[in-house]
Amino acid sequence: MIELIGALGGGLVKYIVPFLFVLSVIVVIHELGHYWMARLFRVRIDSFSVGFGKEIFGWNDRLGTRWRIAWLPLGGYVKFHGDENPASVPDAEHLERMKADPDYRNCFHFKPLYQRALIVAAGPLANFLLAIVIFWAMLAAFGELRNAARVGDVLPRSVAERAGFEPGDLILSVDGRPIRDFRDLQTTVVVAASRPLEVVVERDGERRTLTVTPALTEMKDETTGLTQKGGQLGIRSTDPSEHPEDLIRITYGPLEALGGAVGKTVETVAMTGQFVGGILQGRLPADQLGGPVRIAQISGEVAASAGLLNLIQLIAALSISIGLINLLPIPVLDGGHLLFYAYEAVAGRPLHERIQEMAFRMGMVLILGLMVFVTINDISNLRIFGS
Repeated sequence: MIELIGALGGGLVKYIVPFLFVLSVIVVIHELGHYWMARLFRVRIDSFSVGFGKEIFGWNDRLGTRWRIAWLPLGGYVKFHGDENPASVPDAEHLERMKADPDYRNCFHFKPLYQRALIVAAGPLANFLLAIVIFWAMLAAFGELRNAARVGDVLPRSVAERAGFEPGDLILSVDGRPIRDFRDLQTTVVVAASRPLEVVVERDGERRTLTVTPALTEMKDETTGLTQKGGQLGIRSTDPSEHPEDLIRITYGPLEALGGAVGKTVETVAMTGQFVGGILQGRLPADQLGGPVRIAQISGEVAASAGLLNLIQLIAALSISIGLINLLPIPVLDGGHLLFYAYEAVAGRPLHERIQEMAFRMGMVLILGLMVFVTINDISNLRIFGS
């Protein structure tokens, strides 16, 4: 019994604390995006909540906004004056009654269409900006250490061996996309399982094009110790101690670091899109989708084995993912609101209230179904007390 309590306590410290830190940073930045854009357009804001449910503690600022910390720390919201719920779903009768308020034009739903759209889009954009700031700080402070995309070893009976790869090959591009280093190659291949790739290599001063189809393989992440499935060629990089010429250190000035940070963010967005596309096409298994439990696992393992700097970089990657998810055209998400605003811009009038209500209900069912699915995946892959 004592051992079990100790294990649970250790799990709490190792996984829950880093998870809450990571998620809270991402949620607060996302909601601050909505908040500050709304303030820019003089929208009245009733509350800013980190978490859902009953308030643990909070305070009121001089503008009348209630800042609250709630007991369920799995998200957050900004509640504008006039909202019937945290999802900002409009109610025509309620809005009509609000017109009796002399200050009703400062309510979100009475603002011009472009202002409402910018306020909604500001949340995901804040997530992307957070990633850019983190990447910029890392590049400006530490630069990058890259290992050239040169083949050190070709594993026997691998797809790379069958495709004709040889030790010493320098990989220049994959499907026309330039490859900067070996890690860049790995991230490109892992989302391309079961899809033929054209790889340009330099061998003995000549360029050759090889066609290879990455094999779907279960791999262990060296940082987190967790397993994942993805594409693999069956090659190893050169050993920097034996080939120091393949190890490249790059330093950045402030402007160069900004360009690099934007580039990293764009690349992460593209890789995420390829990952989701691979799942939809059936090339990657759907059990690779994870939810809060897996995020807690990854956060805990990174914090324990890789340190604070790697945990901060994880925040950047997850912030991009949260931004992308919120831009999906699903009602109740920011992207769903933007979809309705696009209809309003084209049609010249809002979508019928009844249709919006049905769409929000369907969106909620879809989101809850997805949460159940990823939670089942998480539990199936759970290894908190593994040896």
